[in-house]
Amino acid sequence: MNEPADPFAWLSARASQREAEGLRRVLRPRPPRSELLDLAGNDYLALSQHPDVIAAGVNALQTWGAGSTGSRLVTGSTQLHAELEEALAHHVGAAAGLVFSSGYTANLGAVTALAGPGTLIVSDERNHASLVDACRLSRAEVAVTPHADPEAVAKALASRPAGSRALVVTDSVFSADGDLAPLAELAVVARATGAALLVDEAHALGAVGPVGAGAVAAAGLAGSPDIVHTVTLSKALGSQGGAILGPAAVIAHVIDSARTFIFDTGLAPSSAGSALGALHVLQREPSRPQRVRELAARMACALGAAPPAAAVVSIVLGEPERALAAARFCEARGVKVGCFRPPSVPEGTSRLRVAVRADLTDGDIQRAIDVIAAAMA
Repeated sequence: MNEPADPFAWLSARASQREAEGLRRVLRPRPPRSELLDLAGNDYLALSQHPDVIAAGVNALQTWGAGSTGSRLVTGSTQLHAELEEALAHHVGAAAGLVFSSGYTANLGAVTALAGPGTLIVSDERNHASLVDACRLSRAEVAVTPHADPEAVAKALASRPAGSRALVVTDSVFSADGDLAPLAELAVVARATGAALLVDEAHALGAVGPVGAGAVAAAGLAGSPDIVHTVTLSKALGSQGGAILGPAAVIAHVIDSARTFIFDTGLAPSSAGSALGALHVLQREPSRPQRVRELAARMACALGAAPPAAAVVSIVLGEPERALAAARFCEARGVKVGCFRPPSVPEGTSRLRVAVRADLTDGDIQRAIDVIAAAMA
């Protein structure tokens, strides 16, 4: 009897190809403490290790248990989830909120609930993968527009049949480039044709706007009845999870229709508790967002990078091999930075992605500048 053909034989050739192109990815578990200066993670406000945040998570763990035990619509919704939703909505100026197990599932849930066949989605070409996947899953018509181009968005919206629904989706702070979407202009364009605007605030919550309320608030659009925010709890708030924030009618509709809410186990209570604790720290210490923006601006200026909107400084180097070598150079000298390569960024724009934190000292920043500048050279 002949041995059956290996259905995964093609993986070896694909792995070799990725290796040759500098695109192979390897998991490297980190220790709980490290001597490296970490500028790769997204803990922008340095809250993941804050004692009050940890204590809030431990208290939730002891009160509610290790897991939420089921879908939020069955047994997985607790009073703690409701408190977090109310606090998040109040913080950004939205009417209501709904917590998800991740920012990714929040984006999938929001877009697929608000768009479908017969809807036009207008999506920025540099939107996060979660928004791209959400657009695909929605089965709506999708128009991908040039980056941060309200005129192109207006043209795409004008092309749709009269009376049909439309949804404009954009990051507020773009995760790889660190720049800010023109939200005020996009809101004007969307309103001119009756379209809704969905803004992913993953990298803006806690880092942009008054008391870190986000870029929507900074643009003067907080509480708008035609704008929906999505956020993640795993970046500036140092925890885990995501949320949709916006008009009460939108949240009610998402509860009824978003598959990533209906069929997913609810966010673990410890994560909800930690996120709520982080939000309380942020509100007590409103200088943290300003500090992180000042440090990022100082680093970008010193390294000749584009001015950042929040915590992310993007240093484009070109080919994957060069970016990978630069990241390894930095790590060997005690500074860990992100290395973004395709498909995370377009071909030819592989880069170092540097994420500053509010707790960095002036000495930390100068050390990082010196090491990264040497790597660039």
